[in-house]
Amino acid sequence: MPLSEQEQRLLDEMERHLMQNDADVVSAHAGDRALSYRNLIYGAVLLLAGVGVYGVISYVVTQRTHEIGIRMALGAQSADVLRLFIKQGMAMVTLGVALGLVGAFALTRVMKSLLFDVSANDPLTFACVALLLSLAALAACYLPARRAARIDPLASLRRE
Repeated sequence: MPLSEQEQRLLDEMERHLMQNDADVVSAHAGDRALSYRNLIYGAVLLLAGVGVYGVISYVVTQRTHEIGIRMALGAQSADVLRLFIKQGMAMVTLGVALGLVGAFALTRVMKSLLFDVSANDPLTFACVALLLSLAALAACYLPARRAARIDPLASLRRE
């Protein structure tokens, strides 16, 4: 049974509408996948930053084991040693975050084309990223600092 002209137009209109909805669904799915990949990359970058800070502070603690032993033998408390290494680690992190923020502000025009749903000069984004990196670095500084605070002064002095 042939369709009337009006029925055919209605059918064509519905088909166009369905095709547009399919394209929107595919586009939304691709956007979700891209967002999950971006979040995975951000997590990997945060992990690498934390591992890097941990490695540097751990190396410093290992190199200064003898000095820590002497400090503790002369009366330094574990809390003093812990505070010393966290303070030194966070000083490096603060300098790195400050230089990173200056560099990010300097490159806002270049970054503008790479950003989605946020402006290049968004102060909340800059503050959140700096805070997140600082907290990850604090956690990475704490582990080697705690190891340094537990050093036995007698054992560290005998080693050398």
